[in-house]
Amino acid sequence: MTRQRQPTRSASISWPGASEPTGTRREIATAAQLALAWVLAQGEDVTPIPGTKRRSYLEENVAALAVQFTGAELAEIATALPPGAASGPRYPELSMKAING
Repeated sequence: MTRQRQPTRSASISWPGASEPTGTRREIATAAQLALAWVLAQGEDVTPIPGTKRRSYLEENVAALAVQFTGAELAEIATALPPGAASGPRYPELSMKAING
């Protein structure tokens, strides 16, 4: 089961400019590496805490340190995905009841 229900997924993919990553980043890094690199670019007071259960994923996460965004790329991402643009709950209501007890 997907974590996003259809209404949320539709809202998420309709963001202007969010259809393709900048330049050739898609060719040199995975989506997870781009996400980690973006978090790392937010400042020294922000630290990503990725979870993993396989060594290969750990190595992939560490390789995100080599991905460096330019100021223009960070601005493009900020324009495409402004704060507050995410839509919907993280989990469906029934799952939240199971989590919260």
